[in-house]
Amino acid sequence: MTFGRQLPSLRVPVPGPRSRVFVDRLAAAESPAFTTRRARRAERAGAPMDPIVWRRAKGANVEDSDGNVYVDLTAGCGVAALGHAHPAVVEAAQTQLATLPHARGDLHPSEAKVELLEALAARAPFPDARVVLGLNGSDAIEVALKTAALATGRPGVLAFEGGYHGLAYGAVAACGFQPAFRAPFAAQLNPHVRFAPYPCAGDPVEPALAAVDEALADGRVGAVLYEPLQGRGGVRVPAPGFLEAVRERARAAGALTVADEIFTGLGRCGVPFLSAPADAATSVAPDLLCLGKARAGGLPVSACLGRAEVMAAWGDPTGAALHTGTFYGHPPGCAAALAALETMDREDVAGRARKVGDRFRARLAAVPGVAEVRGLGLMVGIVPAAPRAALGVVAALLTRGYLTLPAGGAADVVQLAPPLTIPEALLEGFVGTLSALLAAPVETRP
Repeated sequence: MTFGRQLPSLRVPVPGPRSRVFVDRLAAAESPAFTTRRARRAERAGAPMDPIVWRRAKGANVEDSDGNVYVDLTAGCGVAALGHAHPAVVEAAQTQLATLPHARGDLHPSEAKVELLEALAARAPFPDARVVLGLNGSDAIEVALKTAALATGRPGVLAFEGGYHGLAYGAVAACGFQPAFRAPFAAQLNPHVRFAPYPCAGDPVEPALAAVDEALADGRVGAVLYEPLQGRGGVRVPAPGFLEAVRERARAAGALTVADEIFTGLGRCGVPFLSAPADAATSVAPDLLCLGKARAGGLPVSACLGRAEVMAAWGDPTGAALHTGTFYGHPPGCAAALAALETMDREDVAGRARKVGDRFRARLAAVPGVAEVRGLGLMVGIVPAAPRAALGVVAALLTRGYLTLPAGGAADVVQLAPPLTIPEALLEGFVGTLSALLAAPVETRP
């Protein structure tokens, strides 16, 4: 089977000897925070959590330093929506790199930057959009929060429990996923951030809306920041009507809504933008929309899209630019992002994610030992029936050639976010492997 479309093929037990050598070298050079975190995860999982070391990737496959081939059901943490090393994206980036590897960003932009800004503005879920580029999701979030502060004159942010928006300073202040992310830096973070519950299907909506009303009551909140589906928070789909009600309340209170679609956008959940589905009876279209991850098919490009009247708050500064970065609008990244957008449109990856995702989630829900399957499109969360089993399942799946992620504040969900182009035969192979794994006695699971 062609690399990129093949089932797992393991030559040596995972992690293999070459990967272990690289991990030892990693531990000697990397910040100890990461090595310690892996050790804590291993203790909780009851299974080794050492990483594999990637050597190459294509399509839905990753090969490690030992020659083991895996099916990547994370798409590189959501980046490789078109699959790893998509030929159109690689060609565009290589051509641009050979022609113009760098420009002067906001002072003297490249042609590729201008074309990408136009393409993103044309795809925004609101008319006359304006765009600011960045390198990662946190960049996009921080632009949105700055924009809201300028446009409203208010310092406050309302975010939601379980929401993950990145770990840069502005973003981590509004990170409701883990209080532990904020605690060491609390004295340096925005003190005007409030959190409200994020109800899922079956949860009561009224307590959450009461918390929203309370947070908005003093008139200090300028931005209401939300994920239209919480990814890292546990693949949590909001209760019907909740986000519409939040947007109505924000608008009435004079606050702007910011949709974090860094993980969910660009087709992952079966529509271009989950916060503004084209066929929705009621629109929850935000004032500001943040994109990242899949934006450039593997290169670091993110974007904050905003309504023109909102972005006008940046004005025309007479001094230094209020927000810029040396590599914002990096030409190879912009060229790759343009190619990714065109490919997504041409191949209708959103439509494929919707159809394939519906079939995949139905198959997973029928697996004995699975208590719940969550998600939309090809953003999928599996809750094992056994308590606190998700970390162990993730570790065991790695030894069987499948890359997955733990999700949820208690790491109690197995998160899947495969390439939107993944062959269904690979998803079917995963269903069979998961079934066998969950059916095995606990003591036989690595």
